[in-house]
Amino acid sequence: MPTYRVAILGCRARGTAAARAYHAHPKCEVVGLCDLVPDLLNALGDELGVTARYDDLDSMMLEQNPDIVAIPTGTEFHYDLSMRILEYGVHIDVEKPMCATLEQADEVLRLSQQKGVRIAVHHQGRTGAAMNAVAAAVQSGKIGDIRHMNASGKGYYGGYGLMNIGTHAVNAMLRITGPCRSVTSLALTDGRTVTPDDVIPSAGGMGTVLGERITATLAFDSGVTATLLQQRFPVVDATAYGFEVCGTEGRLIWKTSGAWWLRTPHFLPDGKNDQWEPLPITQPVGYDADSGVSPEEYNYVEEYVNALDAGREHECSGVQGLHVMEILMAVLESSAHGVRIDLPQKIRTHPLEQWRKESGLGSPREMPREYRSWLAAEDARLGRS
Repeated sequence: MPTYRVAILGCRARGTAAARAYHAHPKCEVVGLCDLVPDLLNALGDELGVTARYDDLDSMMLEQNPDIVAIPTGTEFHYDLSMRILEYGVHIDVEKPMCATLEQADEVLRLSQQKGVRIAVHHQGRTGAAMNAVAAAVQSGKIGDIRHMNASGKGYYGGYGLMNIGTHAVNAMLRITGPCRSVTSLALTDGRTVTPDDVIPSAGGMGTVLGERITATLAFDSGVTATLLQQRFPVVDATAYGFEVCGTEGRLIWKTSGAWWLRTPHFLPDGKNDQWEPLPITQPVGYDADSGVSPEEYNYVEEYVNALDAGREHECSGVQGLHVMEILMAVLESSAHGVRIDLPQKIRTHPLEQWRKESGLGSPREMPREYRSWLAAEDARLGRS
């Protein structure tokens, strides 16, 4: 069986998690690391025993000839790096969200198809063991016919949370529901409906966003509807992230930490109908729970290996990543204009940048990149101490 040569472009937290998973998989070999920060590069290289270390991606590509390049960098770099690497005709694994705009994502997908290579967008939750358990329960009819889903984030500022955690939630929902056909959304900032003045650059370089609290309704081709919540809370809490699947005969809850089943469609906390039962979780053959590698990351790599072996798309393919971007942009556009947005959009420019332009405003003011500093700057804009 083939071994896939993997290069990692970026050695911060996300790059380290991805590199560990590829390193742990028996059919992958990490052959090169690239980063502009020597300390990060050397720390990961020493941990994995990778001696081929670079501060120039073209040198790495030419000398190591990888089959897969992981791009776990900031979102604002995804487009340029993806386009450069795809020119070498290799598969890519790009961190979520796929790009900062639909125009960028369209071009990346188009070039990958021209080059005949695969894109995987790093939504590891969609291929994790807990998600596999939920998908199996749905397919077996455990909760009857699906009617609705509820998804929530971690309590980040709404627009930032949408581009950060919302990408994961939407991609995971798509595995259950299939394609989304329309989005209707409401965004509030400081308790009022958003205006063009509330359009700001996201923390973390994730593009242009708005809305402190976002509530979106998604309608899917399958007839299922969903509520997507990205609401700012006083404290960010990772345990809040996940979704619930509501069926005619029961309910399911998915989180990256596990999955649960309720035997009744109508939740009543009366001691009789509130007994959530854990679903069995099965990790792939070869995963070592004592390795220190995230099981979700390992499953994601396992899916990529299997997809490439079979000549098919990854469960989190570029096509799926692009559709996630369409949904996110529709949430922002619907929030701005107060109308339903049908998918796919004919106009692929960023809706918020267009909204400001139509309102006679220029580019949004500059904001800090780091989230806590960004949040403090936004609170100051809103007149909060």
